[in-house]
Amino acid sequence: MPTIEYLGIDVGGTGVKMGIVHADTGQINNFQSYDTATWRESNHFLDRLADAIALHLYQHKNVQKVGIGLPGILTKDRRTLIEITAIPEIDRSPMIDMLEKRFPEHTFFMENDANAAALGEFYFSPEKSNMPEDFVFITLGTGVGGAAVIDRKIFLGGDGNAMEPGHVPSKNGKVLERNVGKKELLQMANRMRAEYTGETSLPSDGTISTTALVVAAEKGDALAQAIWDEVGTLLGDMLVSLIRILDIKNIFIGGGLSASFDFIVPSMEKQLNYWLTPAYLEKLTIKKALLGNDAGLLGAASLCF
Repeated sequence: MPTIEYLGIDVGGTGVKMGIVHADTGQINNFQSYDTATWRESNHFLDRLADAIALHLYQHKNVQKVGIGLPGILTKDRRTLIEITAIPEIDRSPMIDMLEKRFPEHTFFMENDANAAALGEFYFSPEKSNMPEDFVFITLGTGVGGAAVIDRKIFLGGDGNAMEPGHVPSKNGKVLERNVGKKELLQMANRMRAEYTGETSLPSDGTISTTALVVAAEKGDALAQAIWDEVGTLLGDMLVSLIRILDIKNIFIGGGLSASFDFIVPSMEKQLNYWLTPAYLEKLTIKKALLGNDAGLLGAASLCF
């Protein structure tokens, strides 16, 4: 029986990742990464995307299905882009129609990148045999993304774009990701460092990085731990609402900032323990997602199932 493979594409604000994914194992072959800025500067982003797809399909003639994850809002039928904040010039583009016209022998699927990553975790996680059929997936990175899988399917909501936890109200009159997105997290860290009078390994010249925050916390630095505690507290408050509204008790944390998992969980759990009743808490699990940097590409490929 021939090997079934899909082309997975993870479109991001920094780079576009592509690879041929083995449907059974999740093994990635012919991985390529393209610079988003270069494609944007050409003023023909979707043409450059299609050219790269053409090369992969030419090299792998057995591939019939292509999955694409994008960071933004899509029409409910998943055929047209509505708002891709990182690449606004492709807003309102009928992308699937365009690709089907150029590649009439192939089938294309697209999805919000956080939704795709959640599906990727479901199908390709090293612990997929133990994956629940209902879970919330939170991505921590440049912003805060999210997805909910209910009965093994992505929850889309009324108009197709549910689960945007980064845009729920948070403290300081801001939405959540404007408090704990990567840029805002570092601004908070530098502000707290400027006010801190104790001993810390974190620099005082405004150059704190997320890596430095993780390393310092691992070494028991009190300031670094306090910064992650604040992040965990805000995320925990958001999760209380999701858990109560969706009645889902399995939480997975992924994304580039998930390296902080061990340091944000205690304060997250503190908020959950404060707000939730025993009926929720006795079944609640919070785990780190396991696909790491491959989550977006594998998630895109999983759309083809």
